[in-house]
Amino acid sequence: MTMETLEFQAEARQLLQLMVHSIYSNKDIFLRELISNASDALDKLRLAKLQDGLEADTSDLHIEIESDAEARTLTVRDNGIGMTREEVVELIGTIAKSGTAELLTKLKEAKESPELIGQFGVGFYSTFMVADKVTLVTRKAGTEGHGTRWESEGAGTYTIDDAQDAPVGTTVTLHLRPKDEDDALFDYADEWKIKEIVKRYSDFISFPIRKGDEVLNSQKALWARPRSEVTDEEYHQFYRHISHDWTDPLEIINMKAEGTFEYEALLFIPSRAPHDLFQRDARRGLQLYVKRVFIMDDSKELIPDYLRFVKGVVDAADLSLNISREILQQDRHIQMIRRRLVKKVLSTIKDMMTANPEKYATFWREFGRAVKEGLLAEPDNHKPILEIASFATTNGSEPTTLAAYVERMKEGQEEIYYLTGESRSQVENSPHMEAFAAEGYEVLILTDPVDEIWVDAVPEFDGKKLRSIARGAVDLKKDEEEKKPEGDFAPLLGFLKEKLDEQVKEVRLSHRLTTSAACLVSDADDVTPALEKMYRAMGQEGPRVKRILELNPNHPLVAGLRAAHERGAEDPALPDTAELLYGTALLAEGGDLDDPARFAKLLADRLAQTV
Repeated sequence: MTMETLEFQAEARQLLQLMVHSIYSNKDIFLRELISNASDALDKLRLAKLQDGLEADTSDLHIEIESDAEARTLTVRDNGIGMTREEVVELIGTIAKSGTAELLTKLKEAKESPELIGQFGVGFYSTFMVADKVTLVTRKAGTEGHGTRWESEGAGTYTIDDAQDAPVGTTVTLHLRPKDEDDALFDYADEWKIKEIVKRYSDFISFPIRKGDEVLNSQKALWARPRSEVTDEEYHQFYRHISHDWTDPLEIINMKAEGTFEYEALLFIPSRAPHDLFQRDARRGLQLYVKRVFIMDDSKELIPDYLRFVKGVVDAADLSLNISREILQQDRHIQMIRRRLVKKVLSTIKDMMTANPEKYATFWREFGRAVKEGLLAEPDNHKPILEIASFATTNGSEPTTLAAYVERMKEGQEEIYYLTGESRSQVENSPHMEAFAAEGYEVLILTDPVDEIWVDAVPEFDGKKLRSIARGAVDLKKDEEEKKPEGDFAPLLGFLKEKLDEQVKEVRLSHRLTTSAACLVSDADDVTPALEKMYRAMGQEGPRVKRILELNPNHPLVAGLRAAHERGAEDPALPDTAELLYGTALLAEGGDLDDPARFAKLLADRLAQTV
C-alpha cells in the first residue's frame, strides 16, 4: 500500500487538544504511558504464544529507550505483539472506537472516563505534550512482510505508510520540543531525567527497561512475591524508600485478592508517629499502582483518615481511573479495596495485642489518638476499633482494654464509667471521682481531645453503656440511712438557685461527693464544658449551657451554710458565699471563671474576716 494522509476523527482531534493542554498536570507521565503501552504489548505477545500457539520468540522480552540530545529525539521500543496497519488507524486515529461526541462532552465536564486507561490510543496522545512530531513504526507478530509507519505533528492529520524490514514490535520516536522550564517542559533527552521518570513511575514493570547496556528498573515488586521469598531487610529498605522514615516498621502486612477483581497490597505500620500526623496539610494515603505502573503517591481514597499513618502500596489489575490516571473515581472496586484494607489493618493490630503486647503498646502510644477518630468517622467499625483501643484507668498505671474493664466490673455494675479531662492528674483529683473511688469503682481516664467527642457517638461496648460520671444523676450508696433527706436542705437549695440563676439550672444534693463541698455536673444530654470550649475555639458560638450545682450535705461548709441561712436568709454575706461556692466548684474541675478578679476579691475579703 502507498502512503496515505488521513484526518483524525473529529472527536479525536478534540481529545488531543484536551490531552495536550488540560488533562495531564505533569508532563513527565508521557514516558510512563509509553512504557505502560510497551509492557502491555509484551504481555499480549506472551499470552498469545501460551493461549493461541503463536509462533514467537519470547526469550528476551524487553523495553528499550534511546535518546539523542543532539537530534532532540527520544525513542521507546518494545519487541511485543505489535500492530497491523488497520489496528494503528483504529487505535490511534479513532481512540479504540471511543471517540464520540458524548465522550468529549463528559471529558470537558468532568475530565473522567473509566474505560480508556490502558488502551493504546489514549496514553499515546500524551506524547504531544512534549513532542513537535511523533513517529511510530510497528509490525504485528506472526505476520510476514512489511510493517506500518505512522507519523503526525499532532494537528489535524497523520500519515500512514508501509515500513519495509520493520521488526516485530513497536517503536515510538518523539521529536522533542525545546526545553521550557516556565511551562514545566524539561529536557527529555537528558539521561538523568529519563532515569528519574523510569524510577518513579515504572520501576516495578516486570520486563527490563534498558538504555544501552543498563537496566533502569528494578523489576522487584515486593508485594507480588511470597513473603517467604523476601527478607526483612528488603521490606525495611522498601518501607524507608516510600515513607522517608529511617526507623524500621512496626508491622508488615501482605494482602492478595484474587477472583473477579484482583489486587495486591503491601502495607506497613510505622513504629513512630510522624511529626505532622495531626496537621491538615500533611501528606497521607497509599501509593497506587495499576499493573505495576505507578499512578499516584497519596491516594486518600484507599485508606480512611484515621489510619493515615499506614504506609504502603496497592497494585490493582484494573481500576476505574480518570483519563489522566490522576484521580480515582468513587466506584465499588475502590470502596471494596478500602473496606478490605481497613479490616486487615484492624485485625492485624488486634492480633498484635495478644501476640506481642509490647509492640502493641508502642503502636497505641504513637497512633491511638488518631485511631479513635475512626469512632466518629466510621460507625460501622465501632466494634473492631473499640476492640483494639486502650485507655488509662484508675485501676493502676497501665492502660486497659474495654474487654478487660468489663471483666473487672463490680457485681451489679451495668455501665462503663469514664471521666474526660485535660490531664490524668486533673481527672484523678476531680470531685466527681470521690464516691467512685470510695466505693471501689474503676473509671476510665480520657484525656485526648477526641475523647470529648467520640464518647457521645459510641452508645455501648459488649452490651454495657458508656457513662460519664460528670453527667446526670449518680447514686452509688447502698445504705438508705446514709442519705440526707433533701427536704431538710430545700430552703437553702432554693436560695442558691435564686442567687446563682445566671450560672446554674438546678441546685441539688449530691451522692457522688465524699470530701468536696460542691461540684458541677451536666445533664445527661447536655454538651460538656470542654466540648463547648472546643466549639468556641473553632468559631462555632452556641448558647451557653447551664449546669447543675451539687452539694455535699455532709461537708462542714454546706452544713454551716444551711445553718446560717436558717438563722437569717437576709444575711448580706450569704450571696457572696454562694458565689464563692460556685467558683470553687468550677475551679476544682479545671474550669474557667467568668470574672477571676471579682472571685479573687470576694475570697480575699472573706479571708480577711477570719484573720
